[in-house]
Amino acid sequence: MTEQFAAMSANIGKLNSKIERAVADGQLMESAAKNIRTLLAGAPSDLYLRAVEELVDSSEWSELNDRFYQTLAFGTGGIRGRTIGKIVTKAERGNSREDQRPEFPCIGTNAMNFFNISRATRGLVAYLHDCNRREEISAKPKIVIAHDPRFFSKEFASLAAKVASQNGCDAFVFDAPRSVPELSFAVRYLRASAGVVITASHNPPHDNGYKVYFSDGAQVIEPHASGIIAKVNAITSETFTPLPDNEQGKVTTIGKDVDEAYMQRLDTLILNPQIVREAKSLRIIYTPLHGTGAVIIKPMLKRLGFNFQIVPEQDRFDGRFPTVKSPNPENAEALTMAIELAQKEDADLVVATDPDCDRMGAAVRAKDGKLKLLTGNQIGSLLAWYRTKTLFDKRVLNKENASRAVIIKTFVTTDLQKAIAEHYGLRCVETLTGFKYIGAKLSKYEHAIPEKMRQNYVDLSEDETRRLRLDHSSFYVFGGEESYGYSGADFVRDKDGNGAVIMFCEVAAYAKSRGQTVDQLLDDIYAMFGYFAEKNGSLVFEGAEGAGKIARLVKSYAIEPFSEVLGAKVETVRNFETDEIKDVEGDNVPKEKMSIFKLEDGTRIAVRPSGTEPKIKYYLFAQRRPENRKFDFAELEQIKTEVGEKLNRLWDWLRKDAQSRLSE
Repeated sequence: MTEQFAAMSANIGKLNSKIERAVADGQLMESAAKNIRTLLAGAPSDLYLRAVEELVDSSEWSELNDRFYQTLAFGTGGIRGRTIGKIVTKAERGNSREDQRPEFPCIGTNAMNFFNISRATRGLVAYLHDCNRREEISAKPKIVIAHDPRFFSKEFASLAAKVASQNGCDAFVFDAPRSVPELSFAVRYLRASAGVVITASHNPPHDNGYKVYFSDGAQVIEPHASGIIAKVNAITSETFTPLPDNEQGKVTTIGKDVDEAYMQRLDTLILNPQIVREAKSLRIIYTPLHGTGAVIIKPMLKRLGFNFQIVPEQDRFDGRFPTVKSPNPENAEALTMAIELAQKEDADLVVATDPDCDRMGAAVRAKDGKLKLLTGNQIGSLLAWYRTKTLFDKRVLNKENASRAVIIKTFVTTDLQKAIAEHYGLRCVETLTGFKYIGAKLSKYEHAIPEKMRQNYVDLSEDETRRLRLDHSSFYVFGGEESYGYSGADFVRDKDGNGAVIMFCEVAAYAKSRGQTVDQLLDDIYAMFGYFAEKNGSLVFEGAEGAGKIARLVKSYAIEPFSEVLGAKVETVRNFETDEIKDVEGDNVPKEKMSIFKLEDGTRIAVRPSGTEPKIKYYLFAQRRPENRKFDFAELEQIKTEVGEKLNRLWDWLRKDAQSRLSE
């Protein structure tokens, strides 16, 4: 071993000379060189050195810059990055064949690998110990860990549990892949200090990630986020000395018991059981896209009595996601097999969830007999309207208590949900993108209940918590974001694909009970509240160079905002990074690199960099409102065409404008 490390030291010396020349020649970024040295200094074996040497000797400077230009930092979704490099080195390939997953994950500080899993877990656990000391809690911190079926997810989850326990934290690990919403539920159900999900959601197969949840079951926000990041950034090596055996935590396997507790709460999402019981003719096709959704959704649909089939080819865990280009239910292509099965079976509804089952996409049998994809805004609006209306029908809500009920949406989600809330007298709260901000509101509402009444809040039934919220706080009716994330109760503090499937199947059953298709029901909503249309676009810029382009565009919109767009003057500009912005409840909106432009004709444009992918996102909003009447359906069809054409012209203009800004 001594001889091995001596040889490594000699090789590192030679490597450093090559790295210094590459920096001097402008081939390798200075930050990448620094991070390479940091990684190799704390390497537990020669694997990292061999991988870096291969890339240096092959002059793969772009790959090295991508892997090392930064160290992964927590964003809106925790940390996320490539776990398989664009170039797979022989060292990483190991004993695996070319058509198999590499034996080892991507080597780099800007990659999802054992180095970053170790750092993230040790930083999180150190922060939890600090919290316990501040609050004078003598018990060990408790962390719940779940993972999806992605490459290295199981290994990363096992490592996270081992590192947590060796650093004095009890770890509860699911026995097999589980969804994000079940992890959120489990954190609260097990009264844990925090939770972790190893997942990259709907990203391509080469990615993985590490989502962190706090004791409230929601993703980490400030001040905890900064506290954890500071702890993680202070760690530069993945090697550490475990605590003595008597100070270490225990690792406990969990599974079926938590599944059953979670499903009992999911049962309560059904607002009209009679409609569901009578929906035998409603035919549903579901696909989990090789992910975790089937674990809970299959038994729940069976328990509720829905008539459903699952796409058999996609009903198995597979980190390659071999039947789709991308396992993202936002994309039409991902639903192709489910739609084909629906055509064959003459089904009314197609629902799909992504690998970690926090998002849901849907297609419905339209009035013309064809299957029609719905947008996240349309799905969310149908759910918001149906749940609000039904709660009034059941007299849970009324004119007297409606002001204490709330719909929560993000700033970049359709304003139709705001119009629905206003019509029924509910409060509509807008948050930044990221369900963690909706989770923070739910925590706020829980803590507004008098302390004596909420001591056992997690154990109370849905009826009991609803009564407490309506009497003493705010009752959460629905929350959603345009990116296909929805929630209908506060027992989960993140978007919930399991719950979304159940809730949307009830909406489809309601439409069927009225002799309508779901798109006809949606047209009824448009006729009453107005036609709201949205178009989302994005520009992708990968790697270190791409990150620079995204930063330039974001800065450009802040310094030189639009003054006029397609002949319409810009009426207002809100810069969420510099302006002081409060929501309707008087709470400060956290700072974010986002700008929203409102034009004089009512059109809105929002621009923000993605927190999880190498892209800058554009959100376009247009609407037509009826004046003291409903739109008739002929009028509505004409409006749809006009508004759609306008949004297409607007997106073309924005793309050309972005290229112009980058060329300056």
